[in-house]
Amino acid sequence: MRVAPLLTLVAAVAGSLAAQDAPRARDLGVPFEGTPGPLNAITDVAGVEVGHTSVVRGEGPLVVGEGPVRTGVTALLPRGRGSDAEVFAAWFTLNGNGEMTGTTWVEESGFLGGPVLITNTHSVGVVHSAAVEWAVRRGKAFAWSLPVVAETWDGDLNDINGFHVTREHAFAALEAARGGPVAEGNVGGGTGMQCHEFKGGIGTASRRVSIAGERYTVGVLVQCNYGLRRQLRIGGRPVGQELVEPRACYRGAAPPGADYPVCGDDRDTEREERGSIIIVVATDAPLLPHQLKRVVRRAALGVGRMGGIGGNSSGDIFLAFSTQEQPANPEGRPVGVRMLPNDRINPVFEATIQGTEEAILNAMVAARDMVGANNLFVPALPHERVKELVARR
Repeated sequence: MRVAPLLTLVAAVAGSLAAQDAPRARDLGVPFEGTPGPLNAITDVAGVEVGHTSVVRGEGPLVVGEGPVRTGVTALLPRGRGSDAEVFAAWFTLNGNGEMTGTTWVEESGFLGGPVLITNTHSVGVVHSAAVEWAVRRGKAFAWSLPVVAETWDGDLNDINGFHVTREHAFAALEAARGGPVAEGNVGGGTGMQCHEFKGGIGTASRRVSIAGERYTVGVLVQCNYGLRRQLRIGGRPVGQELVEPRACYRGAAPPGADYPVCGDDRDTEREERGSIIIVVATDAPLLPHQLKRVVRRAALGVGRMGGIGGNSSGDIFLAFSTQEQPANPEGRPVGVRMLPNDRINPVFEATIQGTEEAILNAMVAARDMVGANNLFVPALPHERVKELVARR
């Protein structure tokens, strides 16, 4: 197996350039509802920072422990590196064949107290340990730590059992986290992911809403790795049924038990829905944990708009948090907090659904063709064909 150089870090500047250069769903003429923020990204919520580490090396047949490697880590800091203050938070699982650590304490306490990291299924442990060590190195004092680390499975394209993600990769993603444009597609934890049988990965979007004369922002970030092509809907149209080519296939001999055909084999192959999606919703609206629980459930409706069904083997796990300022409480006395009235919360629900839908499609549009383990070719969404189908609508 020939080994290519290791790509270890999409740094803040490089990530911004990639985000600016890559096409997005709106560039294909896809109609979306709602008003996006200036970046149309989760970083439109003030204070939120995102960083990626992408690990890409090797080509050819899979040799466990050697590669090919197509994986990485994405890190999100709810208040940025300048603050360790907790945020109100809640989580929800549409289908639970997946992992997001730390959610038991989020559910119990209503708080999220550190970064959120996303990687591949078999790297949760090393990234979890790295998140704790990173906090300790920064001087954060705690008796115990339960960081939030989520995953989706990249084992078709990546040597997932080779355990190539290291603590240094997690550190690099955390240190790379910045505000501003967010790199999408084949980056970070999304490097080796697929979505609706096209290349998937990281995507983001945002919405601005006005409630009782005040302006708020809702931002969404996804790691999309779910869905069948025939289920795919764009702009309300079942375009997946018309996007017959190109297909994922092996450029050479298929390994035993392969789910994909060899390139050039025209026989239809029906795959089972077995993927996953991680969604993080951020907002500066003053919401309490029980309200964030209501908000985070609505992300499932955004997945549904794209054609996702939350299949039996899928890990669809969502987290939401509010960056509203928490009052100081040095003496442990009762404190007052702001709360958006429940009868005014519908715009936040709607923004979450809209942002989730667009973030998923942004991930697919930004992604590029990838050839990974055993020469498996996974195509990017065909932009020109999508333009035609959307225009026809």
